[in-house]
Amino acid sequence: MKRGEPGERGKWAAMSRHEIRDPDEAIRYVSQGLWWQRALPPQPSSIRPALEWALEIASSGRELPPLGFLADLGHIAFGEPAGLASARETPLALLPILLLRTYEDHVLGKFYADRTFARAADALRRYQGRDRARGLAFVVAHFAERCGFEGILLNPSVLKSALQRRNEDLHTQGWESLERDGPHPSLLAQYETLIATARRGTEILGPEDVSQLERGTALKPEGEQLAERQVLRAAQMLEASLPRHRLRPRARLHEVPTRILDEDTYPIGGYTSLATRGSIESLLHSQLAYMETNERPDLFDIKFLRDELLYYARDENQFLRRRRTFAFFLYPDLEGTRCKDRGLDYQRGVLLLALLYALVRKLSEWLTREALLFQFVFVVDGDKDPLQPERDLLASLLRDEIINGTAMLTKQSANALPGLCAAWALRSQCHALLIDVRNRTLRADDVQIHRLVLDGPRPALADSESEPKVIEADEPLDSWNAALQEILECWSIG
Repeated sequence: MKRGEPGERGKWAAMSRHEIRDPDEAIRYVSQGLWWQRALPPQPSSIRPALEWALEIASSGRELPPLGFLADLGHIAFGEPAGLASARETPLALLPILLLRTYEDHVLGKFYADRTFARAADALRRYQGRDRARGLAFVVAHFAERCGFEGILLNPSVLKSALQRRNEDLHTQGWESLERDGPHPSLLAQYETLIATARRGTEILGPEDVSQLERGTALKPEGEQLAERQVLRAAQMLEASLPRHRLRPRARLHEVPTRILDEDTYPIGGYTSLATRGSIESLLHSQLAYMETNERPDLFDIKFLRDELLYYARDENQFLRRRRTFAFFLYPDLEGTRCKDRGLDYQRGVLLLALLYALVRKLSEWLTREALLFQFVFVVDGDKDPLQPERDLLASLLRDEIINGTAMLTKQSANALPGLCAAWALRSQCHALLIDVRNRTLRADDVQIHRLVLDGPRPALADSESEPKVIEADEPLDSWNAALQEILECWSIG
């Protein structure tokens, strides 16, 4: 094949997705592709990392992008020094210079400037060992999915054999192949397609992709990743239906303080003077503290007993940080929500988890001045635990909240629920949501109880005194949006 034959290049350009089965042709594609990298100059030391990243992608059965692009992506993501200026000093006589310049502007420039990729890169740098390659493969796969880029299927054995060779030999072979045969037609077609798809795309990764990378769930098996991605996407759709500002509480609801504990109050503001009496929080450290060396009482202790130590005298009242507990009771019959209804893009159970996740996010965002606690109670009947997958998925989604103590996931019997509500109501303002496929009731004093019934594509919502009514809307998904907003309104956001 001679360099620049229009018929063969046109054939490769028309096939944006194909498989290279000939081993010699595959080695030519790999060795030449390493010379196309631009973030760092092509050199033998950069070959092995690029081949390891490519092997991770090919071993999972995914389509492989050009190795030069993969090397650029890895160097940018893992914080390698940007060597674009030095890369331009490398010999480019055998490469299509205009195509490379366009690639730098529209593809690499997009990766350098994109905020989602910047967050993903920060997450990837925390990975260690092979997890880095797996994380980069995750980024490549979902970038290709979002922009519609189709790569090449390559046998992993080709990459394994390339890894066994000396880096210098593979580096030299790629340059000699460029001199003898010209650029591989598939590389030309792949870079043209890559530029076109990058131009059409908006953000490189979606919010659910970044979230999975930051929480480390991007390395889980495909099935678990899919379930989590569906919940995150559904939660994003539900949150998009809410206004940016806080929802006003319903006029008929009036909040009253429950119980004020000493640990809930904090002194605020400045101070106007110094006094000899005050609370321990406003104690002014004294230079007299423990200055005596003998056994007689220290001067600090004597002045403390005589009320002669200095305290701040504050000019403002105490600040009250209200405690609020939001309890979600999930009954075992929710196992029946693992079905997809007509008119909905997701299973009913996925939408339920998305609604709970959105509630936690919006309440945490809107009630930053209050001490919040989210209690997720999975009701069990003896040894039966049908909602184990849902609990594991929710634990993964709320990992950060569980670590900092904002959220808790527990299993309890139905008989223990009134006692739990009574204990929470002693220390905080408590709201409870009973969730099941049929109407449930719960008696608990000083607790605001609502019920969510999921026996169809449209949820039904009610308080503790009325019967659940199906939320009507033009589309079933709009009913879920309305349910989320109504729950927030009932829980007095303001």
